Amino acid sequence: MKKAFRPAFAVTIPVLCGYLFIGFAFGVMLRDAGFAPPWAFLSSLTIYAGSGQYLLVSLLAANASLVTVAVMTLLLNCRHIFYGLSFLETFHQMGRKKWYMIFSLTDETYSLLCSLNTPEGIDPNAMRFWIALLDHSYWIFGSVIGAVIGGVLPFDSTGIDFAMTSLFTVIFVEQWMSARCHIPAFLGLGAAAISLAILGPDNFILPAMIAICVMLVALRGRLAKEVAE
Repeated sequence: MKKAFRPAFAVTIPVLCGYLFIGFAFGVMLRDAGFAPPWAFLSSLTIYAGSGQYLLVSLLAANASLVTVAVMTLLLNCRHIFYGLSFLETFHQMGRKKWYMIFSLTDETYSLLCSLNTPEGIDPNAMRFWIALLDHSYWIFGSVIGAVIGGVLPFDSTGIDFAMTSLFTVIFVEQWMSARCHIPAFLGLGAAAISLAILGPDNFILPAMIAICVMLVALRGRLAKEVAE
């Protein structure tokens, strides 16, 4: 576990930069909604869903019911179901740590785990666990700092969502440069673009994820051959 910390930290640096800023903004928004810093810590510790927590602030401010919160969160984060399916066997091998790995599988952590290149002599499962734990700690730290400082310094959160887009772009570029086969990337971009054009920005994510999963399963043999070559 100790040997796996340094390489895990190195690959999570882009997430560190993004999560500190985005988590900070969430903490500011939560503080503006009337919640003290301990609530930022507890929500980031137990919920840990970036877009879901941004939505939570709006729902809390509107005094939404628990049913509304549950349904909206499910619709917003249902894409994580597809993330988990691709790591069923991997997480099963990690023993009791699998429960935390399932909980902590955010978009960014999933991207890092998919492109994981374990150095020689490092336990892959230990490195996976450190990546998940470090990403989680970055988010908690950023949100708590935002909640603490948010009551003192003025902060305009306009355009904050673009930081998440930038983080995705950086991770995508890193995966593109390190991968030999770019077919999955083209499939993902194509499915997302077509789904967006047909269904619009509010409804395209779930159909695009389903289409991507179907195409990847259908082309599994060819993709494995491309990677092997």
